[in-house]
Amino acid sequence: MKLVQIIYTVILYLMLDGASAQVHYFDNSEVKLLQSPFLVAQNLNKKYILDMDPDRLLSPFLKEAGLETKKEQYTNWENTGLDGHIGGHYLSALSLLYATDKDVLVKERLDYMLRVLETVQKKNGNGYLGGVPQGMKMWDEIKRGEIKAGNFDLNGKWVPLYNIHKTYAGLRDAYLYTGSELAKEMLVNFADWMIGEVSALSDQQIQDILVSEHGGLNEVFADVYDFTKNVKYLKLSKQFSHQSILKPLLESVDKLTGLHANTQIPKVIGYKRIADLDQNDSWDRASEFFWDKVTTERSVVIGGNSAGEHFHPTTDFSKMIESVEGPETCNTYNMMRLSKMLFQTHPQSKYLEFYERAVYNHILSTQNPTTGGLVYFTQMRPGHYRVYSQPHTSMWCCVGSGIENHSKYGEMIYAYDKHSFYVNLFIPSQVSWKEKDLVVKQTNKFPYQNFSELTLNLTKSQKIALKVRKPTWSNANKFYLNGKQIKGVKILNGYYELNRKWRDGDKIRVEFDMKITVEQLPDKSDYYAFLYGPVVLSARIDGPPLSGLYADDSRGGHVARGEKMDLSEIPFLYGGRANIKNLVTRKNGDDIHFSLNVKDKGGQIAEYTLEPFYQLHNSRYILYWPYENANERFSQNEELDNKSIDRVICGQQQPESDHFVKMSQSTAGYDDDRHWRNTTDFFEYTFPYYQNARILRIELDNSVAAQQVEININDKPVMVFKSSGRSAVELVEIPLSDRLNESKPFTVRFKAVDKQATAKIFELRLLK
Repeated sequence: MKLVQIIYTVILYLMLDGASAQVHYFDNSEVKLLQSPFLVAQNLNKKYILDMDPDRLLSPFLKEAGLETKKEQYTNWENTGLDGHIGGHYLSALSLLYATDKDVLVKERLDYMLRVLETVQKKNGNGYLGGVPQGMKMWDEIKRGEIKAGNFDLNGKWVPLYNIHKTYAGLRDAYLYTGSELAKEMLVNFADWMIGEVSALSDQQIQDILVSEHGGLNEVFADVYDFTKNVKYLKLSKQFSHQSILKPLLESVDKLTGLHANTQIPKVIGYKRIADLDQNDSWDRASEFFWDKVTTERSVVIGGNSAGEHFHPTTDFSKMIESVEGPETCNTYNMMRLSKMLFQTHPQSKYLEFYERAVYNHILSTQNPTTGGLVYFTQMRPGHYRVYSQPHTSMWCCVGSGIENHSKYGEMIYAYDKHSFYVNLFIPSQVSWKEKDLVVKQTNKFPYQNFSELTLNLTKSQKIALKVRKPTWSNANKFYLNGKQIKGVKILNGYYELNRKWRDGDKIRVEFDMKITVEQLPDKSDYYAFLYGPVVLSARIDGPPLSGLYADDSRGGHVARGEKMDLSEIPFLYGGRANIKNLVTRKNGDDIHFSLNVKDKGGQIAEYTLEPFYQLHNSRYILYWPYENANERFSQNEELDNKSIDRVICGQQQPESDHFVKMSQSTAGYDDDRHWRNTTDFFEYTFPYYQNARILRIELDNSVAAQQVEININDKPVMVFKSSGRSAVELVEIPLSDRLNESKPFTVRFKAVDKQATAKIFELRLLK
């Protein structure tokens, strides 16, 4: 066992701490969480992970290889096109969890998964290992150069490259965190399969493939190069780096608006990984530029980004306030991974500031404290709520990244270089720095108490530079060594530095200046959030029932589709904007709950209790508070939303995939802040039956004259729309009462007339 430990410690060092690294991270096994909300979350997550059935997760892989399955595969996304993607995440989560707490049951589960997948790969006979339904035919087509790629489909399959990336990453993590030589062998064989898959394709054809969402394949292939030192994998990683996203970043140009957010972030992680391995300064700067733009101009107070999964204009966060599809957990998961990589080569405290904000307020908040259920969308819309997964019904991407999130809380608390020990986060924990024979124990009740204590245990006295991050949320910090205050502590690159000869048992106490701060939406519209130190505060608010709070296995079960509170009814802040902070007062006692005085719609003073958002669950809530009349701007949209039962925004991945989009010769795009889709053949969506659906409302582009589209419902022509060119948008409303079969889904198809490009279709709504 000690030999295995040494092997994967070396692997971690070589992979994560390459020639360009300025600081190094401790192995997950060297950091032990102590009692805190993070340890509670980790343990609850382990229960959730072990509740999941590995045989059901393995079924898509066995089925595609023509092998007998033990159990039926899971439903939800796992049997509607993304079959097998959670299995890859599951490998990563088990590997991270085992590295963290060495639970034998977790290792046995991981080894079982790997043995079965080895059987699958051997049966396939070519290194391939995936659960993409009927994928072999598709991979053969691509190998021959028959490429039909859309943003979220490839040769008629739902993002198959994204799907298999999860398996690649799972094998990588099994090798990286547990030292599994079997996982490494399978990973290299799988990478060789991909080399064979694209060997006859030109670089442009590969770029055509990358139009379809493909996760972080470039990163994984770079990892394989790092493991093997074989340059063919570095070449592959560069071939799988999407140039249409990279080129603007190389020129320090932000062209992200309208793009699917989490499609892009893994690509940039890959650019950064390649930059570090290939000593490519320009790709490194491109990754930094992306991080800066997303975290400073496109992220909200919890550290998340995007509404409806897409980047909206930096000058207009109205979609963030309106939408019930707020920041996606996967986005923050990936931005934190990018932050970790950037800090290692550019050890600046700004990366930790973002990471801390995200880990407390987004990641920790996405786990139900009773069931361990995970959250997809965290709404910024005042008065709405979140939906939680269940281990046997919910197979969303954010379940996959979620079971990883809560398995790795120790990864960024500490770091080190040759002479320095970094304290990055104030999370109760213990770390062992073997090279220095040093054990550091950090204890606190942060943020309930405004200090943290570090106890040093050494076998012999030695000089080490202890670097403690200077958080931006605390101006006046005090240090004490063994009870005596230390004055004049110098600050360098966002860190306090205590450079001295330390003795066994030395205890350092750092006290923070904890206070309430106010943060406005990045577009400077009149919405404000409150924080206590780095902790975002929120308030519960009563409203309609929380429909679908615990998700079933429906395709749209991850969305909180219950009744929305009218934004004009939301209580608001008042008084001078400069004095908003004065509306908050601390409640009695040492708890971090606060009173907030606001006004209700009638202008009367109302009091709400602010509490840490990561503690608030199973409730409607307010994070961003409108100032006086800020919500009036949404009145027209609110009226339409209140009439809406279901909605498809054409060209956006999740609403389209949730409505089982099918298409031929169809194109999607984004112009003038609107997504659209058109076709020279057809595209269609399938809606579930809703008893109270009365009208199908369609928004079409009317700006170009004489474009036509035939609209069909259940294969029956309803009308042919012909654009006039006299307005930007035309509304078509089709009565549904005589067109639907009771209790059966129905399909809306848009067909080209005479194979001419149709008008662009913006969105469909079902109205009461």
